Amino acid sequence: MTTSHTAEPSRGLRAHSFNAAAAQYAANRPSYPPALLDTVEELAGRPLSGARVVDVGAGTGIATALLRARGADVLAVEPGEGMAAEFRRSLPDVPVVRGNGNALPVADAHADLLTYAQAWHWTDPARAVPEALRVLRPGGTLALWWNTDAVDVEWIAESAERTGRFFGVDIPAEKRGAGDRAQADPTGRLRFTRRDIRWSRRVPLDTHLANIGSHSAFLVAPAERRDAFLEEERGHLLKVFPDGVVEETYDVLLLVATKP
Repeated sequence: MTTSHTAEPSRGLRAHSFNAAAAQYAANRPSYPPALLDTVEELAGRPLSGARVVDVGAGTGIATALLRARGADVLAVEPGEGMAAEFRRSLPDVPVVRGNGNALPVADAHADLLTYAQAWHWTDPARAVPEALRVLRPGGTLALWWNTDAVDVEWIAESAERTGRFFGVDIPAEKRGAGDRAQADPTGRLRFTRRDIRWSRRVPLDTHLANIGSHSAFLVAPAERRDAFLEEERGHLLKVFPDGVVEETYDVLLLVATKP
């Protein structure tokens, strides 16, 4: 489940954990609905086609592929060696450079759009906001988004409660924090507009469990404890989805701001 703001173990350990699980991440993580990019275009006031986009924390290229399919000219920025290698395998014709949002390896006023899909929370916003403003052209747009679990759906709420107990966290509270404008920009230099976009996908139970296991909090958990939790979760979910096909429901939390 979504556990993006859990404090322990260290952020550095959790951030690096994706590199060893890049193939699992690419194969099982959800993508994003067309309505998300429609909304980004609406709030940016321009089409993605022909736009110069820098996709930061691009990971294995899930969001990058969608941006490119809309006709954007995309440069990907990814800090992790394993994730960047998986990105190159899936999108060999899209440039990807190593770096992060706190110190972007991109020229001033380069981008029409700067995107962070599931990635802004790995930055230090006090550094990432000025970097975003440096890299964006005047009138350019910063778009941040997260797939978060729709915890008003009964089975998802029950699963989130079990996951929360496992890690000692409040997952609904973490979801609220992900879309908090002040938390996204403590500098107060940006005026974010927020949109919430609901969507769902149907996947085999094994894919659902592998998706859960690809989150950093699980990747750094002791293997025996993690595996035992996921096997118990399998039993719970088979009671809800006896045919072994899970309908995952997400709320994409989208924050968009325009450079003055």
